[in-house]
Amino acid sequence: MTLMFWLIVSAMTLGVIALLLWPLLRRTTAVAMGERENRLAVYRQQFAELEQDQKNGVLTEELYQQARSELERRLLDETGSADTAPTAARGQVNSRLVAAVVAIVVPLASVALYWTIGNPLAISHPSASAFSAQGNSDSDRMSAEGIETLLERLKKKLEQNPNDGVGWALLARSYVSMGRYSEAVTIYEKAVSLIPDDAQLLADYADALGVVQGRTLEGKPELLIQQALKLDPQNVKVLMMVGTVAFDRKQYADAARYWIQARANLPPDAEQEVLQELASAIDEAKGLAGEKGMAATVKVAPAGPAISAKQTGQERAIAGTVTLAPHLAGKGSPTDTLFVFAKAVEGPPMPVSIVRVMRKDLPFTFRLDDSTSPMPSRKLSDAGTVVIVARLSKSGEAMAKSGDLQGMSQPVKPGANKIAIVIDREIP
Repeated sequence: MTLMFWLIVSAMTLGVIALLLWPLLRRTTAVAMGERENRLAVYRQQFAELEQDQKNGVLTEELYQQARSELERRLLDETGSADTAPTAARGQVNSRLVAAVVAIVVPLASVALYWTIGNPLAISHPSASAFSAQGNSDSDRMSAEGIETLLERLKKKLEQNPNDGVGWALLARSYVSMGRYSEAVTIYEKAVSLIPDDAQLLADYADALGVVQGRTLEGKPELLIQQALKLDPQNVKVLMMVGTVAFDRKQYADAARYWIQARANLPPDAEQEVLQELASAIDEAKGLAGEKGMAATVKVAPAGPAISAKQTGQERAIAGTVTLAPHLAGKGSPTDTLFVFAKAVEGPPMPVSIVRVMRKDLPFTFRLDDSTSPMPSRKLSDAGTVVIVARLSKSGEAMAKSGDLQGMSQPVKPGANKIAIVIDREIP
């Protein structure tokens, strides 16, 4: 065991020395790798969000290219520089000297440090480290702090260049992704003042402002949405938000019309879940508008009294179990799809959180939280009272169809658990 330990230590030490010497011998300027990785992580996330928004039809091709070009420019400014070669050349002698010192000092210092504060007896009698979780926690904390630092840096650069509307928009979207809606609203206001004719930007501003106002689009958010609709009547997010406003006002026919138009403008490669959510919302809106055959009315299955969640610092998830009533055991097949989703009691019918498994997984223990929310702007933790729906679908689609089996909970709030849902009805 001792020999193996020293072989591993020697290999690790040589690896560390190689990593330290490589940039020195190549005459490059030393960089703070931890800060660089944090910076790159932010940009990777923003690139991924841009691509997802374009795929779902939220961003037009023009806006996508514009935002991507801006991100690439900022990434180059932050991480790349063509002016380092002269500095490296001037530091050639010093770099080689430092390399020699590193090659000698690192191994000696490592061994001395280990014998001073380490535990040599652990070589023969290792035990589980109590610091593993601590290390992960510290790493996550440092990563979060690094992102915060980068955002503050970006904000300071924008303050020096206050006419950069695209930059302000990117900063606002970054705040939204972190759940900092109040700050995002302030930044969106600056961006809109610089780019007043961008329908997507107006919709994003209205969305964040609606969250700050208690998840309502009344007032200024609605004015922003109407302005965006005039600028771009085919914008998917704008159409979805206009439909939401109409639905909240019980103008169900108008809501269905706007959502149908939004679905028609989705790109061909839009995610299937987005299509299904829109189809379900359209179906419900048409049903409430009085169109025959467009929606099924299902009574709420008994599941005990309404439950309220205590407001704590913990994640506001909803958990429980789904079972199938004995008299429906012969219906369907093991390959039927089971959808369990949360839907706001008041507001648009699209799910705020959803999971999907197979019938063979019954009885199924579910957990709904923000990670299962299909839309970043509509999270379960921000929702008010919801109902939990469990639906066995023969077609594999979330939209209710004749012959599907369904059960529902009574109204609950995020944070509730031990919810019992019995699938006990067949949709006619």
